[in-house]
Amino acid sequence: MAFEIILAPQAVMALKALPVPLRTGIKEAIRRHLTHEPTKVSKSRIKRLRGLSRPQYRLRIDDIRVFYDVTETQVQVLAIVTNADAQAWLDEEGTREGGPAGGRAGGGEG
Repeated sequence: MAFEIILAPQAVMALKALPVPLRTGIKEAIRRHLTHEPTKVSKSRIKRLRGLSRPQYRLRIDDIRVFYDVTETQVQVLAIVTNADAQAWLDEEGTREGGPAGGRAGGGEG
């Protein structure tokens, strides 16, 4: 089964702000890794974020981090940020399991 990939407005804006060659690589990596097995965790590429209910996963593409949630039929890309901005984004936008957003969510992003 192929998952439908939905980009949040924030992710679309971040993608458009990237240089064309990088944007093309990011779009290809999202298609390649998230269309069929978005929950297949790997040591270096896909990570399940512990302690968070949102976002559920992170895809690493070089120095870019793609944060996303998975439903039965969709992958919802929430943000596309640089590694340097990833922890700040998680702290601001991440939702802890059973609690409010904010505060060192995700146990360190890298």
